[in-house]
Amino acid sequence: MLTQVIETILPVIIDVCELMGIIVVAISAAGAFWHYLKNLIFHRRDDVKFALANGLALSLEFKMAAEILKTVLVRDKEELIVLGAVILLRAILSFLIHFEMKQTHSTEETT
Repeated sequence: MLTQVIETILPVIIDVCELMGIIVVAISAAGAFWHYLKNLIFHRRDDVKFALANGLALSLEFKMAAEILKTVLVRDKEELIVLGAVILLRAILSFLIHFEMKQTHSTEETT
C-alpha cells in the first residue's frame, strides 16, 4: 500500500521540483537581462553575471532534488546508470557555476 502511494505521489513531487527549477532559470535570466539593459543605459556596474550564476546554481539544486527523488522509482540497472550520469553532470555543472561565482566575486573585491 505504501509503495502504491509513493508511486502515485512521487512523480507529481518530481515534476513540481523540475518546474521550480525551470521557473528559477526563467526569472533569473529575465532579471539578469533587465539589469544588463539598465547597465547599458545608465552606465552602471551591477554584477549581472553573479546574479545570473546564483539563479542557475539555485535552479540546479531544484533539479538535483528531483533527480534524487527519481532514484526511489528506479526499476532496473540501466535506469540507475542513466540517472547516476544525469546527477553527476548536474553536480559538475553546479560545482563549475559555484567556482565561477567565487572567481568573479574575488576578482571584483580586488578591483
